[in-house]
Amino acid sequence: MKLLFLNLGGGEIFVILLVVLLFFGSKRIPELAKGLGKGMREFKDAMSGIESEVRNAANEAPKSPNQNSTPAANIPASGTAADGAVEEPKKTQE
Repeated sequence: MKLLFLNLGGGEIFVILLVVLLFFGSKRIPELAKGLGKGMREFKDAMSGIESEVRNAANEAPKSPNQNSTPAANIPASGTAADGAVEEPKKTQE
């Protein structure tokens, strides 16, 4: 009987599991499996978060330029005062 997992047979999978058991030991294998499971869960959660962000961005209707938009000239740049003077960053003493 041949398993379809990477085209490996039962004997080959047995040898691989035996080598893993000898290499890591019986006490360490459950810890490795637990860590692998946590990593897979975090990866899955991250992927679902990215998918939801993409769906939310796709569902939001883009604003047309004429709807409630202000010209860029009226918006002060970051780090400038309303009168156009540049504010100096505050220095901290070390």
